[in-house]
Amino acid sequence: MTDTTLYDYLERIASLMRAWAREQPLMADLQPIQLSALNYLARCNRYSNTPLAVTDFLGLTKGTVSQSLKALEAKGLIRKRPDAQDRRSVHLELTDAGQGLIEALVPPAFLSRAEEALGERRELLVALLRELLTSIQRQEDVPGFGLCRTCRFHQKRDDGALCGLTGERLETREGELVCREHSEPGEAA
Repeated sequence: MTDTTLYDYLERIASLMRAWAREQPLMADLQPIQLSALNYLARCNRYSNTPLAVTDFLGLTKGTVSQSLKALEAKGLIRKRPDAQDRRSVHLELTDAGQGLIEALVPPAFLSRAEEALGERRELLVALLRELLTSIQRQEDVPGFGLCRTCRFHQKRDDGALCGLTGERLETREGELVCREHSEPGEAA
């Protein structure tokens, strides 16, 4: 028989997070996918804040994500901004209301308390979960969506940082944001 222990734990944690979301007064007007999209947009960089990137990150259909993004825009939680170089493309940004909602909801307090209770072991858990995620992404050939500063293209310079893929300078805070072009060090492009 196959050992399902890891699956069982991950599924139970996901169930607890879904139940928590349903109980939040701030979530009364939002679907879980909308919270996921807002959370992604709050953490992604300028290369990754497009409707297509949201679709890829969430692993859902374009239609489903498009409807969710329209609902978020109608609720005043996100806004569209035309791309400066390609007016056909749009970038999605959180409004102040959207940012406030994310700050109020993420991470859930119960998860923060559980992390705190782990003490020093929290760092080990985070490292193991990152390793698990990276392994799954490689095996399943899905986009990495990792932190910019951990990408093989992220180049530290005396005068700041540079994206080796685009050749563009990076602001300090961008190193802590999620990028859809992320490639693990040592990984082929």
